[in-house]
Amino acid sequence: MKLPLPPPPLDEILAQVDPGVLLTLLSTPRSPLCDGHYLHWDELRHRPPPAALTHELWWLNIKLARAALAQVLPLVDRDGQPFQFAMPEPALRALHFIDRDAAGQILMDAPVASPHDRDRYLVSSLIEESITSSQLEGASTTRRVAEDMLRAGRRPCTPSERMIFNNYQAMQHIRAIGQKPLTPALILELHQRLTAGTLEDPADVGRWRLTDDVHVVDPRDGKLLHIPPTAISLPERMQRLCDFANGNETDTPYVHPVVRAILLHFMLGYDHPFADGNGRTARALFYWAMARQGYWLMAYLSISNILRRAPGQYARAYLHTETDTNDTTYFLLHQLDVIRQAIDALHGYLKEKTQETRSTERLLEGAQLRSLCNHRQIALLSHALKHADALYTVESHRASHAVAYATARADLLQLAQLGVLQKTGEGKRFVFTVPADLHTRLTTLQAPGP
Repeated sequence: MKLPLPPPPLDEILAQVDPGVLLTLLSTPRSPLCDGHYLHWDELRHRPPPAALTHELWWLNIKLARAALAQVLPLVDRDGQPFQFAMPEPALRALHFIDRDAAGQILMDAPVASPHDRDRYLVSSLIEESITSSQLEGASTTRRVAEDMLRAGRRPCTPSERMIFNNYQAMQHIRAIGQKPLTPALILELHQRLTAGTLEDPADVGRWRLTDDVHVVDPRDGKLLHIPPTAISLPERMQRLCDFANGNETDTPYVHPVVRAILLHFMLGYDHPFADGNGRTARALFYWAMARQGYWLMAYLSISNILRRAPGQYARAYLHTETDTNDTTYFLLHQLDVIRQAIDALHGYLKEKTQETRSTERLLEGAQLRSLCNHRQIALLSHALKHADALYTVESHRASHAVAYATARADLLQLAQLGVLQKTGEGKRFVFTVPADLHTRLTTLQAPGP
């Protein structure tokens, strides 16, 4: 990765500016943005500056505007210098969008909050986040194998599968501890859940790193990206982070709940308090903070799925902050955009699933079977129509819909009795497969008589 060029020091720019030019500059309107974007010097220097300004004077003008918006945080870098943040217009717009859609009701034909679909959507989201968060950390298991493992309740067989399994278990645990205050002990417990059986040294599971040789490097070329704070400073830094995470709306400066969650994510990544597993833990803490503040929709979103598409942007958001006076606004804006993309992806997913369900319902109505199939069976048949090689078990059906074993077993046996699934034995369990002519069976099958 190409490291961003640090901005020129402002005192050096000021020392070279003619007083008359500086006076004119200070008397003109200033904006913290460039064409609507909060640009780092490394990006801004490639844009044409406004008339009569050099790139350096343009940067000075922008930094003066940002200074007027800056809020100092009770969080510090490894040298004890405080981090800061601003709320430019793009951040305010994004927060309004997230407040409206992540804490309120999602407006869809088949809302995620409906009793029939809530558990199914939640399970799918937990699986997606568990897989992609692990892939960001190097897990190499295919999505299909990983999903089948989680839905079937199979124990992991490889380190990559164990990483995904741990993520899934930890994300479920976060739902149970959402209202607890954050403590260093809780962070250690979460790390233990995420990394058990996956680290090179098992002793590193659930403990702060003991040495200062843990650095952040680009996995592609080994280039050094970040040197975290010293190991000896971690207990104090983790307590400071917990105090910040547990803050409320009366604190000064006021920190919006979503901003607080994003900064918790940022600082855990910056401090890198563990020998390994820092990224997984940082993203898990973000979900904890969002759940604690009532952003219920976040449980149905996968931010790691968005991050995995452009990991370079994720890393640059950290680097831009670290190279420009600890200005976390770069990371905030990046993560706010990630959340918005995740919400848009959920809308698309819900629309697709609604269409699939309606299509399946029309088939069942034509076969006079609609009244015999419940919402879980309709969802399974919708999936089967698109995945001819799918395998279903009682355990996978139970996990997908969060129902009792007996309920899942009854669902599958009834579908097999109707002839729309095929039942075969595998060891001590039944496996249900998709008939090659499922579509034809659904369109021609008639409901059993009384």
